[in-house]
Amino acid sequence: MQRRADHPITIEPNPNRVRVLFDGRVVADTTRALTLREATLPAVQYIPREHADMSLLERTDHKTHCPYKNDAAYYTIRTGGRVAENGVWTYEEPYPAVAAIKGHLAFYPDRVDRIEELPAR
Repeated sequence: MQRRADHPITIEPNPNRVRVLFDGRVVADTTRALTLREATLPAVQYIPREHADMSLLERTDHKTHCPYKNDAAYYTIRTGGRVAENGVWTYEEPYPAVAAIKGHLAFYPDRVDRIEELPAR
């Protein structure tokens, strides 16, 4: 992986509670999210896999590659009423510079109903 000054990436613990809602269901709920900021892109919340309802997620064959993070795998969110095709991604073997996101899931904000940040209790 090439680190470039013009493409900074930072990862910090999010002090808030982060919840992902889809089709009236809580798909993920955590107080251990990591906020990844990458260059000029919007911040992304990475949620520990164990804090997501994996029974609603279905692995797909879709894959992408990021030169800064490595290969991404995808999940579709499937409830009784709706489907969000490839709405979730994860880096199972991220590059060392972003190793903290291993075991975490990220959700496309435009494919879920809401990603909330609430004050932690």
